[in-house]
Amino acid sequence: MRLKTNPGVIFAAAAYTLWGFFPIYFKALKAVPAPQVLAHRIVWAFLFLLGVLVVRREVGALRRLLTPRILVSYLGAGVLLAINWLAYVWGVAAGYIVETSLGYFINPLVSVVLGVLFLRERLRPWQWLPVGLAAVGVAYLTVGYGRLPWLALVLAFSFGLYGLLKKLAPLNALHGLTLETGSVFLPALGYLVAVEVTGQAAFGHGPAVQTLLLALTGVVTAVPLLLFAGGARRVPLTTLGLLQYIAPSLQFLLGVFVYGEPFGLTQLVGFSLIWLALAIFSAEGVLAQRRQNPVEAEALGDA
Repeated sequence: MRLKTNPGVIFAAAAYTLWGFFPIYFKALKAVPAPQVLAHRIVWAFLFLLGVLVVRREVGALRRLLTPRILVSYLGAGVLLAINWLAYVWGVAAGYIVETSLGYFINPLVSVVLGVLFLRERLRPWQWLPVGLAAVGVAYLTVGYGRLPWLALVLAFSFGLYGLLKKLAPLNALHGLTLETGSVFLPALGYLVAVEVTGQAAFGHGPAVQTLLLALTGVVTAVPLLLFAGGARRVPLTTLGLLQYIAPSLQFLLGVFVYGEPFGLTQLVGFSLIWLALAIFSAEGVLAQRRQNPVEAEALGDA
């Protein structure tokens, strides 16, 4: 049988792989305060995305879609995205790459819980088991650490809530991300102007490589998101759900084997419970998809 490659799988896998290597990029900016990295990421991402809209002649189309409800919705999404980015950048610079990966491992299960709470979605019987196992894993890590893994939870819930708003939002990925970054653009730009005036700015006042990396944060942020948008439209949700574990897996491996972050018995047991939960969750999702649409599932297996 001749194997056919689904371009959507390539796009989505490329996006998750790029996200998986993000720790290397933001670790190189650890000398820059996290709020400044965040502000640059917002400013340059917005300018890059706005440039894409100009080239595609879609600025007018986006303007015609704007309503007060949409503006408020995407402002909320922009704030949640900023919180997520700030927590991630700080965590990477401070040496918590493993804990940031934990946040993205448990994010799919958090999204399921949010769907039950806010969208009145109903869990299938076998979906309750991984949710419970993940909760046990987080509780075990809390006891083992002697503290709540707050960074992982902030990342998981901020991105989960962001995904919830995006699920209810009407705009496509490019328009939506442009509006999200645009909604927090002025505060971010104002902050950068303030640190420049007070002599605390890193941009243009350190090594040339540092300045270049800050300027490229917009492209680094936008490209995987656009790849993801291109992939998400072409592959089933179950396939996307399996591919999403590429990013936290790569981040975890970088944290342990490249940056030498501690990973002892406590972390092994806690992570193993969560990995088991994800395995059950993913397998249940694939089986449910096959039961609901066997023709599509067979086609997916041949892709």
